[in-house]
Amino acid sequence: MDLQERIARRRSGRQHGGVIVDREQLSPVVHLAEPVGRVPVLERLLDALEAVFDDELPPPVAVVGPPGSGTSAVVTAAFDALNEQLSGSNRAIATTTRGGRSEPATWFVAVDGRRVESAFAFYRAVLSGLSTERVPNGGVGTDELRERVRERLAPADRRAIVAIDHHDEPGTLGADRVRELLAPVADSVATVAVGQREPDGHRGPTVTVPSYRDHELVDVITERASSGLAAGAIDHDAVRDLAGWADGNAHDALAALFGAAVLATEDDADRVEHRHLEVARADVPEDGVHVGRPLALSATRQQALLALVELDAADRSISETATAIADRSSLTAGTVERFLYELADDGVLERIPLRSGDTSGRQPSAVEPRFPTLAFRSLSTAREDGESVE
Repeated sequence: MDLQERIARRRSGRQHGGVIVDREQLSPVVHLAEPVGRVPVLERLLDALEAVFDDELPPPVAVVGPPGSGTSAVVTAAFDALNEQLSGSNRAIATTTRGGRSEPATWFVAVDGRRVESAFAFYRAVLSGLSTERVPNGGVGTDELRERVRERLAPADRRAIVAIDHHDEPGTLGADRVRELLAPVADSVATVAVGQREPDGHRGPTVTVPSYRDHELVDVITERASSGLAAGAIDHDAVRDLAGWADGNAHDALAALFGAAVLATEDDADRVEHRHLEVARADVPEDGVHVGRPLALSATRQQALLALVELDAADRSISETATAIADRSSLTAGTVERFLYELADDGVLERIPLRSGDTSGRQPSAVEPRFPTLAFRSLSTAREDGESVE
């Protein structure tokens, strides 16, 4: 971010008041163009992709790191910069020289595995990365989208590096499945698997992203706060405490910072105070899941989770909770109960056994979120919009 933009943000914050100047800069699901403290990792990733600078395909690459280490941010930043250099600013397929010959081009496509659960969605995401042309969301079949991918990469001097992010999370397309889907263009595509572990049978370079050290995480939080909060809205001691508490996990630190800023705004406070940070930290579950996971769910499931967050469901059975949520929405109790069980199986919710005097039959259980609810509640755009139930 340049200095002029920083000045404009601070001026805007003074004019409009409030703690939050730019919510996007605080969001734990938004990646910066240049991730703070990750230059050595970016260099190692460029080393692994070195072949692209000779207009060749690199071997399969894995980018691995613990939760909150910035694997997604590193790959996103690298791919954005590489696209600027190697694929042309408009990603047009038919870039030609005066002599009528096309220039070699390599496209770098990052696919968020949380948002592609089918072959159709995957091909659509890949096509969106290969060209700025609008890709249909319906009215065509999976076979047609696959053929469009094949046609775009048919020329010998056309290549694509496709990253599948979160490949090892429940409900996403695994790396093996992605390779199957890309088989028709295997000679023109290399893959980058991004997650907490390498794909099974991985053969190729692995770029390891370590957890943030405390001083690096202080820099991450300071960068986000200086862009997203009004000047002086949080002091340095609070930032250091937050970094120490997060223990190297940037997602948890940013989720807590975001939640605290939301609470300060709701209190009409002029700064983020200790009490806001204390509540926001307690809202981030230990060993929980990234808030991006519930935000990637369908609108109906997000609606159910939003209602769950508003309920005091700790002492209610799943069936009772489903009924209460159904009473607040257009969903049926049966549909909500199915959602809750499935989300618990996927790790988005956690099942908590309830005490029961009945020793026969299955022991009842409650559910509680495994994600930061303050951030989810504020970032979710799900509404009662009549979307059909899955």
